[in-house]
Amino acid sequence: MYLLAYSFGFKDLIDILLVAILLYEMYRLLRKSGASNLFWGILAFILVWFLVSFVFQLDLTGALFDRIISVGAIAIIVIFQEEIRTFFYRLGARFSSLRIFRPKTNDDAAVRQQVLEITQACRHMASTKTGALIVLAGGDPLKDITDTGERLDAIVSARLIENIFFKNTPLHDGALIIRDGKMVAAACILPVSKDQTIPQHYGLRHRAALGLVEKTDATCIVVSEETGHISVAVNGSIREVREDELFLVLHSTSASAASV
Repeated sequence: MYLLAYSFGFKDLIDILLVAILLYEMYRLLRKSGASNLFWGILAFILVWFLVSFVFQLDLTGALFDRIISVGAIAIIVIFQEEIRTFFYRLGARFSSLRIFRPKTNDDAAVRQQVLEITQACRHMASTKTGALIVLAGGDPLKDITDTGERLDAIVSARLIENIFFKNTPLHDGALIIRDGKMVAAACILPVSKDQTIPQHYGLRHRAALGLVEKTDATCIVVSEETGHISVAVNGSIREVREDELFLVLHSTSASAASV
């Protein structure tokens, strides 16, 4: 009788859609980290708990499941703390893309010059198949990352960038961090992405670049040592770009970062 008396309205439809979207986004996030089976296991357990407690109303078994659910919520936070952090970062990144409360900057000439130096260096390193990993910091100062490398505090220069990534130099193995128009540090260590869907032809530099942009608002440029191809990672994704479009891509992301 209770089920027959229940009315399904527009509000209930919105509620179901929101839960479906939330579950789908969680599944996508866990699938990339190789934990999709764990997601389905948790979902199956919640379904059994719902049937036991609310459909069949088994008091003893339901009470046991209730205790597990109450403790399991904390366990899930501990187990998936990295994925939860990534989820909230992406949510915040989408909100910040609205540019609310962001002051405008008129220093476009300095941004263009910086991007021009980086572009020239990347083009030359691509032609010689010199591996490189360059990070353009956004609103996040990346202090934890810069502390892992060697301090530079140098003006952005194409020749200096090429010298840093020359194979025989001690600073070539790692990432170069550029922030506020200066090369802050070199030979920095980046977190490696756990995304299982990354193409196999991407190397460790690409995975490190993707690992950083999954957690911060930085932009990473990767020059492949094997192919000489240039890739740009931003907003949790990475793609190859042509040399002639590299300047436009970097200028767009750098101008956005400068307005934070």
